[in-house]
Amino acid sequence: MQDDVHRYNRERWEALVEADALFTRPMLGLDAEKARAYLGLERLGLPGDLAGRKVLCLAGGGGQQSAAFALLGADVTVLDISSGQLARDRSAAEHHGVDISTVQGDMRDLSVLGDASFDLVWHPYSLTFVPDSRIVFREVARVVAAGGHYYLMCANPFFAGLTHESWNGEGYTLRQPYADEVMTSYPDQEWVYDRTPPGRAVPAPREYTQTLGRIVGGLTGEGFVLRLLSEVRGDDRDAEPGSWQHFMTVAPPWLEFVWQLHPGLPGD
Repeated sequence: MQDDVHRYNRERWEALVEADALFTRPMLGLDAEKARAYLGLERLGLPGDLAGRKVLCLAGGGGQQSAAFALLGADVTVLDISSGQLARDRSAAEHHGVDISTVQGDMRDLSVLGDASFDLVWHPYSLTFVPDSRIVFREVARVVAAGGHYYLMCANPFFAGLTHESWNGEGYTLRQPYADEVMTSYPDQEWVYDRTPPGRAVPAPREYTQTLGRIVGGLTGEGFVLRLLSEVRGDDRDAEPGSWQHFMTVAPPWLEFVWQLHPGLPGD
């Protein structure tokens, strides 16, 4: 799928790798205990015994989750749009002495992967990089085995495009309409480049709003059952208003879901 959305996302992520942005850095200090704590499987209610289980890290390159799952004995495949991100997954796997498979591709087209081939699809923040989340959900439903799980972290639909820079002296002003497929952009947070500023200009995030109705309706329509919903938020009530820490305390910027596939249920 080589449309403008694909090309823009690929260009941005290759630039982020070159800039050594926070979420492109492989985790090289893991062991099994640290990997389990990092993934938080118990907190999420996901099976803890991963030995031999097939895991897909979807749009999740960078050498972080893939290394953690492999250290816990999972059979790991990473699909990502960025060749640079996938190179970091391979680097992390070599460092830890584990095996993973890497595939360069778009989360909207998983045709290279077989039907019902994964016990768990792990999808970190990236859903808003494409206009229509339902295309992704349809692909995920095909590659997950019956009874398998889909972990999804995404922007809180009610606060998409809102950051600490929207502070107006009394609160954070919402300006984006609550609708599907509205393109939004905002500056990268300072913590993205917490080591050194990027050497060349990195294309700004280009994201698309997804309503909660489309996310939930799209997944239940594919036969998924919701097992967990968690708000990712801060808890620093003394943070300075207008700071990122204060914003996270007032407006949880992210959601985590755990879904389980049950084909044949009403709506499938």
